[in-house]
Amino acid sequence: FFFLLNAHLVNLSGGYIPRIFTMTGEKKSRTKDVVAREYTINLHKALHSVSFKKRAPKAVTAVKKFAQKMMKTDDVRIDVKLNKHIWSKGIRNVPDRIRIKISRKTNDDEDAKEDMYSFVTVADCTDFKGLVPKIVEE
Repeated sequence: FFFLLNAHLVNLSGGYIPRIFTMTGEKKSRTKDVVAREYTINLHKALHSVSFKKRAPKAVTAVKKFAQKMMKTDDVRIDVKLNKHIWSKGIRNVPDRIRIKISRKTNDDEDAKEDMYSFVTVADCTDFKGLVPKIVEE
C-alpha cells in the first residue's frame, strides 16, 4: 500500500519512493530556471597529492567541475576576479577554501549547443565558519 506524504510516495512496508512526476504526468525540470547560489569549495581536499606546479590549474578545473555538477550545465565560464583570486598566492599556494557565486543564465548566442550556461564569480567572505549554500537574489 502507498500513501502521499509531503510530495513523496510512502511505501507502508518500508522506505520512501521519490516522486519525479507532477500530478498531470509531466516530469519536473528545474535545470531551465535562472538562479544564483553561493557555495564554499574546499580546494584543499581537491588538490590533495597534486604536484606543486599543477595546483592552481587543477583548482580552476575543480571549480569548473563543481559548477557543472551543481548547476547541471556543461558550459561554465570563470570570472577574471575568481581566476586572480585562485592564482593570488602563486601556482603552489592555492587558498584552502573559496566562497563562490554560481549564476545559471540563458545563452543569447544563436549557434550555442546549450540554452543555459553557468557564470562563476568569487564572493566576499572573511570567515568560513557556519556557512551553508544559499540562494542569492540578483
